[in-house]
Amino acid sequence: MRRRTFVGAVGGSAIAGVAGCLTRDDDNAGGGDGTLRIATYETMVNGTNPAGTWLKEAFEAEHSDAELEWIVPNDGLNQYITREQQNADYDVDIYFGLNVDDLVRIDDNLETGSLLRELDIDRLDNAGRIRDELDMGDPHGRALTYDTGYICLVYDETIVSEPETLDDLTAPAYEDELLAQNAQQSDPGRAFLLWTIDANSEDGYIDYWRKLETNGARILADWSESYSGAYMEGERSIVVSYSTDQVYANEYDYDMSRHQVAFPNDQGYANPEGMGIFEGATDVDLAYDFLDFALSSEAQAEIAQRNVQFPAVAEEHVDLDEEFDRYAHRPPETVAFSYDELQGNLGGWVESWGREFAGQ
Repeated sequence: MRRRTFVGAVGGSAIAGVAGCLTRDDDNAGGGDGTLRIATYETMVNGTNPAGTWLKEAFEAEHSDAELEWIVPNDGLNQYITREQQNADYDVDIYFGLNVDDLVRIDDNLETGSLLRELDIDRLDNAGRIRDELDMGDPHGRALTYDTGYICLVYDETIVSEPETLDDLTAPAYEDELLAQNAQQSDPGRAFLLWTIDANSEDGYIDYWRKLETNGARILADWSESYSGAYMEGERSIVVSYSTDQVYANEYDYDMSRHQVAFPNDQGYANPEGMGIFEGATDVDLAYDFLDFALSSEAQAEIAQRNVQFPAVAEEHVDLDEEFDRYAHRPPETVAFSYDELQGNLGGWVESWGREFAGQ
């Protein structure tokens, strides 16, 4: 199950995991050596049955002269933002695992619309199959969605009743029960924060979090620490997680009573993942081939089921296992801030939250 963390701040310090600081050759858009280098997050390529292993084998089977090389940068996308600031070489063609927040962070730290190239959608046969609601809204057209998750609450129905609203979490019935993640370090943590901003406005969300804090909400670093650690060890009865949780629970034969999915306010926060081609890609043609391949019906099914996320393409274009369809839940209504709404606001919202709550 893909549960990525991220580092929110980009600084000018040395780059972890990358040796040297080579000056980039401005003319780097020529033909490549047949190796497609794709940066991604660790769980895409490591763990039980990762999607990256299947994608590499299947793509290479279709492109006999190509080799796909996965790269897991120590500092995620920030590594490439920093190298771009330093005009340094980074020898990678695609970033696989972007979200809207990442695009905003690029433009907050670099020239607007840079780092990733504007995509020529006419070169992609499968791009038109992406669900309209999963458009990443980038005004510079740099990314396409390949899957999506919905942030929700997972709870133990033997201990607490289903929270029907976000305000319920501040009530005595849920005292010392909620586990959340640090919005400065974690995708689901940041998504949950944005959900509370949508529900309470940018003027009221800090007060809402003060109520959560008073009611004993516990904030841990990331999803693994809060879910795989504290929640699975029975320390608390509610955790911020994903609406596909029961797919994961069913696969490992966990007690489903502890894996109930709640959509407070009848909502879940949409968190689509996207892919884009770096401006300095050395084999642009092969990069486009991979993006189109990732949106093919077979690849979409494998990505969804191995990542335990929903496919990006419309349902008629992908066949999922019966058990996935049974246990993967969609919220009645989705919440998501657009690129335009986040630009100029995201950093301030997260910093304001972090000053008061991240030290728990």
